[in-house]
Parts: sequence; C-alpha cells; structure tokens
Amino acid sequence: MIARLSIGHRLTVLLAGVAALLSLLSWWMVSELARQAAARSQDNVLAASATTIAETIRSEQGEVRLELPYSALSMLGAISEDRVFYKVVAGERVLTGYDDLPVPTDAATGARVAFETGQYSGEAIRMASVRRTVLAGAGPVPVVVTVAQTLSGVDAVSGQLSRLAAALSLAFFLVAVGLSVFAARASLRPLNAFAQAVSRRGPSDLRPLRRDAPPELAPLRGALNRLMDRLGQSIRRSEDFIAEAAHRVRTPLATVRAQAEIALRSAESEESRQRLRRIIRAVDESSRSAGQLLDHATVAYRAEDLARDRIDLGELVAQAAAALEPTATMKDIAFHIATSQARVVGDAVLLESALGNVLDNAVKYSPDETTVHIAVSAEEGVARITVTDEGPGLGEGPIETLTERFRRGGNTEGVVGSGLGLTIAADVLAAHGGRLDLRNAAEGGGACVTLVLPAD
Repeated sequence: MIARLSIGHRLTVLLAGVAALLSLLSWWMVSELARQAAARSQDNVLAASATTIAETIRSEQGEVRLELPYSALSMLGAISEDRVFYKVVAGERVLTGYDDLPVPTDAATGARVAFETGQYSGEAIRMASVRRTVLAGAGPVPVVVTVAQTLSGVDAVSGQLSRLAAALSLAFFLVAVGLSVFAARASLRPLNAFAQAVSRRGPSDLRPLRRDAPPELAPLRGALNRLMDRLGQSIRRSEDFIAEAAHRVRTPLATVRAQAEIALRSAESEESRQRLRRIIRAVDESSRSAGQLLDHATVAYRAEDLARDRIDLGELVAQAAAALEPTATMKDIAFHIATSQARVVGDAVLLESALGNVLDNAVKYSPDETTVHIAVSAEEGVARITVTDEGPGLGEGPIETLTERFRRGGNTEGVVGSGLGLTIAADVLAAHGGRLDLRNAAEGGGACVTLVLPAD
C-alpha cells in the first residue's frame, strides 16, 4: 500500500508515524511520572504520620504509653478520602490500632521507615512502618508503628493525570500531523517547481536545464540533461536517416522506371509489354510509398512543435490546386473552387501537405473529363475545406478505418496508392485540433472529404 503512495504522502505518513510514536512515548512518560509522583507523595505523608505517632511514645511507670495525635492521621486526608489504618506494637503487645493489620517485613530490620504494598480487608494498601526502642521497666522495649492507606485515591489521581496526558498527546499528534503535511509540501516544492519548469517546455525544446535546484535534485537534473542530449541526437539521426533513405530509394526507382519505359517502347511482344507495365506500376507504387512515408515522418516530427502562422485557406487551396494542375490536366480534370473568407492559425507546410494528399486522391480516383469541387467556408468558429470528386467513392466498408496507415478502400483496385494519404491528412488535422470528415457524396457518387479546423 505504501509503495503506491506519492512521495508527499509517504513523507506525510512517515512524519505522522514519528509524531504518533512521540505522542505515545510522551503519554507513557507523563503517566508514569504522575503515578510515581502520587505514590511518592503518599509515601511521604505515610512516613510523616508514622514518625509523628512514634515521637509521642513514652515510658511511664515502667510501661510504654501512647497518646495518638489527631494530626498524625488527619494529614493523610490531604491526599485523598481513602481509608486509613494503623497499628502500634510494643514488644509482643498491640497498644492500639487494628490487630490484624500486617507489618512491613523491613520494619523488623531496624530501617528508619519501611514501605510495603499489600492487601487488607480486600483492598490494596500502602504501609509505612517506623521502629523505635523505648526504655521501660527492666529494659528496652521495641515499638513498631505502622500506618496504612488504601490506594484508590492515588490511582484516581494517577488516572486523571494520565487522561490529561493522553489529551495533550492527542493534541500534540494532531498539530504534528498538520505540520507534517506542511513540511512535506514545503520539502517537495522545489521538486514540483523543477517538474513545472520541464513540463512548460515545448516538445522540441531539448536545451539543458539551467534551473537552480537543491543539492538532492542535482543528480536528477544531470540525468535529465543527459537524456535530452541523447534524445536530441537520436531525433537528428532519425530525421537524417529518413531523408537519406527516401532519397536513396527514389533515385534508383526513377532510374528503373526510365529504363522500363525505354524497354516498353522497344518491346516486340505483348507479353513483354505487360511485364514492363507491371514493373512500371510497381516502381510507381514504391516511389509513391517512399515519398508518403517521408511526408508522414515529417508530419510526426513537425506536429510536436507546430508553427503558428495565420493562414488564409483560400490562398492555401489555390496553391495546392496549382501544384496538382499538371496531373489533373493529363486526365482533363478541372478544379472548381468556391472560397469565402476563412483564416486559421497553424503550420502552413503541414496543412498544405494534408490538403495536397486529399486533392491527389480526388484526382487519382476521378474518371477523365470530370470536375473536382473545392469549397472553403467558415462559421461559428470552425473553418472547413470540402473536396468532392466524381470517382467511385469511399467503398462499402467502414469509412472511419480509411485513416489508418496502409488501409485502402475495397474499390481502389488498379489505382496506384500507398494507403497513407488520408492518414497524413488526419494526423495533421488532429495536431491542429481539427478532424477529417469522410463520407460518400450524396448525389452523383464520388467521395466527399472535409478538412475541419478551428477558425482564427
């Protein structure tokens, strides 16, 4: 359970545990000291009472006489309302008191004051005895004075002090828990500030951390700096590799395609021409896949740190249509553009790549001598670019799966493609907080693809 707690909770629990231990220890110490103080007070009063009685013993006409002083017993009432017992023994004769009251064993050894705890009349008692020798008659007579008191009052005083100590310990514990929470938060404040400094950075900000930190966080700062340095190197190597790989793949593919076209012109048999056409088609597919893989990787990297430019969607559509004009002209496909004022904030390179892939699909799948309609609109904080073609549409399968990588519709047989165009467009729009809507055109067949973006 402790392992799943946060550092702050762990530190709070640890400090609260220490506070609880100290509270229990303080309660035990205060209770024990209170008990000992109450017992010591009772012993002192018992000793004073027994000594006072012993001092009144005298010898008169050869006999031991005693006048029991009232103050000797009344002083025991200062502690509590407990019952008091006493016994005075001269030699073998009980002068006064309770005959069956036991005498502390130490009293017979000649100790000045002997104390003992025992039982009398079914109650626990504390006894104090004083031994004295009185000259009476033919010789000295040993006299033992014993005074006893029940322990109920002392126990009550000890219990009251113990409860008071428990209340104070509980109050101490509650205050300590509050201070523990404050101490844990204060201790973790530098770590939280350190984490916020890291989280505020952009995804591509891999500069070393220069923020001042406590000595305990210095190893973490050093480890993060080393990690970001390695990550930056890895990203640069990946970008260089992707660009180099795309170049290395497309260059020989272009050479193979050129040689295949030359061979196609000089081929004599129809079988050879069919083989060469399949080779050219495979080369086109490979070249297109390599290009779109590079585009997709570019989108993945740039999406982490988007440019924030104000873009006029009308101009963006015009540029994308102009770039595909030669390809569309080869199939006698015309672009019909209907624009209205619409602006967005985003990365122009990525948005042009997304729109270019959508228009390329529209041209590629449209029959010859048709029209691709492009409409730009903006309403209620949303800007849209809608591209509608007159091709075979998006097929009968689930349309939402067409944005997955390398996924193509079931009606694309015979058309060169990689299955990455809509994936790139969807990723670009998602990075800008938008979405890609796909549906089949309501009238005349064809596909209707809408790029939805937050308007500026």
